[in-house]
Amino acid sequence: MSENATAELLKLNQHLLETIAKGDWAAYEKLCDPSITCFEPEALGRLVEGMEFHHFYFKLGGAKGNHTTTMCSPHVRIMGDVAVVSYVRLNQRVNGDGEPVTKGVEETRVWQRQSGSWKHVHFHRTPL
Repeated sequence: MSENATAELLKLNQHLLETIAKGDWAAYEKLCDPSITCFEPEALGRLVEGMEFHHFYFKLGGAKGNHTTTMCSPHVRIMGDVAVVSYVRLNQRVNGDGEPVTKGVEETRVWQRQSGSWKHVHFHRTPL
C-alpha cells in the first residue's frame, strides 16, 4: 500500500466530512460519484442510490456554531483503483443549551479512482 495514496485518501475523506458538517453541497458533489450508494440510519435499512437523498439534508444547512469532526483510528485498504476507509467518526457540537455534546458513528467509505482522481462511491454509517 502506498503511503502517499493512504495520506491522500485520509485527507480527501476528512475534507468530505468537513463538507458534510458545513453543508457545502458544491464541494460534496465534486467529491462524490453521481451514482453513489449508501446504507445509513436516515435510509431506514434501504440501500440509497444517487445524490438526491443526500441533497435534502444539505439544504437544511450545516452544523451551527462551534463544531469539530474527527476520524478515530482510520484504516485504509487500497485494492488497485478502489480503496476502503474505515473509522469511528466523532462529531463534537454545542447543543441549544450551550453544552458540548459528542456523538459517534462507525463509518466505512469506498473510494474509486476515476480518470486519475478519487471519487466517493459508497458508504455505510452506523450509530454507536
